[in-house]
Amino acid sequence: DLGCYGSEIETPNLDALAANGVRFTQFYNTARCCPSRASLLTGLYPHQTGIGHMTGDSGLDGYRGDLNQQCATFGELLHPTGYRTYAVGKWHVTKHTKPAGPKDNWPLQRGFGRYFGNLNGAGSYWQPQTLTDDNEPAAPVGEGYYHTRAIGDHAVSFIRDHQAQTPGTPFFLYVAFTAPHWPLHAPAATVAKYRGRYRQGWDAVRAGRYERLKQLGIIDAAWPLSPRDPEGKDWDTLSPEQRDEMDLRMAVYAAQVDELDRNVERIVAVLKETGRLGNTLLLFLADNGGCAEGGPLGFERKAGGTLGEDSSFASYGLSWANASNTPFRRYKHWVHEGGISSPFIVHWPERIKARGELRRTPAHIIDVVPTCLAAAGTTYPAKLGERELTPCAGQSLLSVFADDTLPPRPLFWEHEGNRAVRLGNWKLVAKGKTGPWELYDMQRDRTELTDLAAEQPERATEMAALWQAWAERSQVLPLCPGETSGKASAKQRFVLKQGDELTGGKAPDVKRRGFRIEAELAEVPANGTILAQGGSRAGYAFYVKDGCLVFALRSKGGNGTVTAATALPKDAVTVGAVLAKDASVTLSTNGQEVASGKVPELLYDQPTEGLQVGFDTGAAVGEYKGENRFSGQIRGLTLELDPKVP
Repeated sequence: DLGCYGSEIETPNLDALAANGVRFTQFYNTARCCPSRASLLTGLYPHQTGIGHMTGDSGLDGYRGDLNQQCATFGELLHPTGYRTYAVGKWHVTKHTKPAGPKDNWPLQRGFGRYFGNLNGAGSYWQPQTLTDDNEPAAPVGEGYYHTRAIGDHAVSFIRDHQAQTPGTPFFLYVAFTAPHWPLHAPAATVAKYRGRYRQGWDAVRAGRYERLKQLGIIDAAWPLSPRDPEGKDWDTLSPEQRDEMDLRMAVYAAQVDELDRNVERIVAVLKETGRLGNTLLLFLADNGGCAEGGPLGFERKAGGTLGEDSSFASYGLSWANASNTPFRRYKHWVHEGGISSPFIVHWPERIKARGELRRTPAHIIDVVPTCLAAAGTTYPAKLGERELTPCAGQSLLSVFADDTLPPRPLFWEHEGNRAVRLGNWKLVAKGKTGPWELYDMQRDRTELTDLAAEQPERATEMAALWQAWAERSQVLPLCPGETSGKASAKQRFVLKQGDELTGGKAPDVKRRGFRIEAELAEVPANGTILAQGGSRAGYAFYVKDGCLVFALRSKGGNGTVTAATALPKDAVTVGAVLAKDASVTLSTNGQEVASGKVPELLYDQPTEGLQVGFDTGAAVGEYKGENRFSGQIRGLTLELDPKVP
């Protein structure tokens, strides 16, 4: 998605860093945001840190959903050597994100001197609900807030403050932009810049990027472009309205990348302003491949649900992700090349002589910590205070910066059962826990189109044994253990009251099933949450907005809202919402239907955020801001689930 890697999206500032430094052509992440951040911060494989999957707790050491005490972050490693350490943006390496704590794995407790950002994984760019300033909730955001720009604001402020307060001291700054993670939110003016550019369709965009990648020398011209994903659509079969919507989706996505690039420019500018640019090592990378989540066509064409605005939580979908991952196949979550390949730009004018060169040595996100430690003149310790540390899994890349050399070593992956090992020019990869091993020659076939496992069974067997040994020593096994935080109560009927909160295994199991809500209200306010479960990734909410009943649901397939046209009475009233197995929704007042409609699908996943009655302190599912507390009375509420379908 970057110009210097063949994209049509305008990223002049990242392109300038690449032109004055080096770009890697075979740099890898771990296929998903959360484990990638765990590896990036510690120099270990994610399972070694306790975050083998996401921030749910399976009860197994590799899958605790929290950084363990056997790993150390940049902040903990560099602060004792005299560095001031700062972090901005997405953290997402702890299961404990509520203001009341525990805070053992918050940035300040893991070695950073200052922090501003979101401890969770994703949310609105316009009205984020869970911002943290150091160790406390950040002040409510005002009109005109945009999260990408706020991350840039704080990064610049931290550098300026550092220069003013300790000008002779080195610093480390971790800037974790959320962009371009869903939801598709971007300023209208930037979206307008890209509107219409994508009416040519994803096949044409892929073809253009493929040609530019070859021209830039980033990929070998002998590697064929992987075929369009069979789950994707032929652009020519879309209606004019569908083409317009998909053009808009990609335009908003491109605008998110554009806004990120503009804030990189601001960081570079303050480094110039403070005289630090020449001797500052700048590294840029991504945490996963393009994301195939998106939602069905047409789900955004509803009242108040315009892409790019706060009410929309769409992504750009499989076919555009296929274009983002040109020329590779598969996506975020998978460990085929489309899921794990990352741009990696290195800029260090006073220490790297190369200008605009490519580096083809395979490297991994586990290498960033040892590289930064080597640049700072120190090494990864065996102990930190009384804590015994797991030995660093990565290697310093300083030699690669200089002359593209690094001793050969195997690299490993596992995420959600998807497995891979790369050794030299060979890669063994499998989809899911039970998928067969596939073998590819990365020198001749990095687009993974010709499986050689049957032709070279001995090589495949040897590499599979390497992966197995790594998995056994790195807390990877058993594969994909269940997460207790993602589990739910087996109850079918819940009788609740105002202020109730159910989390983890006590929360209703709403995954892929219908349910009915009935509540007795009094002193009905104009706005307020009746019941909410889940957040920006998956969840539902039943609430009052502008005096009217609303039911909203957000799932993998998109988000939908059903709203009553008439206002509720202000005194006593019984309200209901029914989600049927066909994803149809019916709202009622005193037993009379007041609205009906459909949402894209039932909840595809069990929400990781809990259930709350009368408020919503997590990421908002519906079109409301803040906790959206119900200021009237909820005299009683019943939630009844349909029987679970196997």
